[in-house]
Amino acid sequence: MVIFVGWRYCSPDAIHYAAPDKVIDKAPLQAEVADLPSIPFDDYVIQPMAEFTLEARVLAREDYWLGRETDLSPTDLVLGWGEMADPEVVKQINIRQSGRWYFWQVDSFPIPRRNIETQSANMHLIPANDEVARTLKQIRPGQLITLQGYLVNVNADDGWRWRSSLTRDDTGANACELIYVKQLKIIS
Repeated sequence: MVIFVGWRYCSPDAIHYAAPDKVIDKAPLQAEVADLPSIPFDDYVIQPMAEFTLEARVLAREDYWLGRETDLSPTDLVLGWGEMADPEVVKQINIRQSGRWYFWQVDSFPIPRRNIETQSANMHLIPANDEVARTLKQIRPGQLITLQGYLVNVNADDGWRWRSSLTRDDTGANACELIYVKQLKIIS
């Protein structure tokens, strides 16, 4: 079975996998928050919906220069944990990003399809400060990272909205996480 949608090919052979034997067992941690104040951000208002922490392998990155979303999030990362952090598994999956979407293709499934869908995600990252923005610019596929922040919803005065997924089980439209990143570290 072949699954394919996308525009740009990102060869897994070109990725250097840092700490290939490191296991990342834990799924992202999420805790609902109540009554956290909104965060003004240029012409937008960011509303935290849940605390969010994760350790993951970077499977792909895409930088953006056009579109309103770029005001907030200049970079999307496809991140993997569990079996999707294993370089031997990921080498068998072609991963692409385009237009704020994450696509994958396999010739044969190295792991069950549902594990690919629930142990990886395209994440739109909003840097909370200059240090996070600098670190984000340095991140490359294959590296291991940790991040802490909030899953957020964003509103503008003219009615424009951008919403985060609040589950790791969804796929397709509106399944991406929109994260206001307070801490970001490259761990290998």
